[in-house]
Amino acid sequence: MRLVLCDDHRILVEALAVALHARGHDVLATTTAEECVQAVAEDRPDVCLLDLYLPGREDGLQAAQAIRAGYPETLVLILSGMADPLILSRAIDLGVAGIIRKDQTVDKIEAALQQVVAGESVFQAGLVRDIVRHLSAEPGKEPWHYLTAREAEVLRRIVAGESTKQMARSMRIAASTVRTYVQNVLTKLGAHSRLEASAIAVRDRLVDELPPEPALPHKS
Repeated sequence: MRLVLCDDHRILVEALAVALHARGHDVLATTTAEECVQAVAEDRPDVCLLDLYLPGREDGLQAAQAIRAGYPETLVLILSGMADPLILSRAIDLGVAGIIRKDQTVDKIEAALQQVVAGESVFQAGLVRDIVRHLSAEPGKEPWHYLTAREAEVLRRIVAGESTKQMARSMRIAASTVRTYVQNVLTKLGAHSRLEASAIAVRDRLVDELPPEPALPHKS
């Protein structure tokens, strides 16, 4: 696996790079958002393991956004030390492959990397609960108000009982992208499964309130 790591704690990121290299991975360590994006642009790694809390509060989030927009083939796995629910929810909106806490063993970090490369999403339950609790606390806002148009479409399809493969075909996107959207929906609704998300949507009549499904472009 080809990896770019980014954390402003040089000792930590270099130690993690050595440990992952010893496990057979090709690893490049960086300590700033600028270095990180440049490394991704030059090396096109499989995964960028990124700490959101780089110097400058928004730097990590901006790096994730730049990578997702410019190099979508590189998955972004957030390594979170301080779990600010608002920042984490914004990272989820960008389509990151997962968020894990920084205080994990190297074995657990490697396992998370393997999962996202295999097309799975990795969001630790405690972080999800914090995000949902924060979103629910905002006056006049319910968690589903934060669903993007694509996520709202995926929720409709979950309620309709569509599989990942069916969604991918109908929406003309990769199955891995569908799984990311599904995880985003589950996170924002505070659900642990598609069945629970569907039950919440039906119970609270969410499908009736969601914005209309985006029209697919016509082929010329």
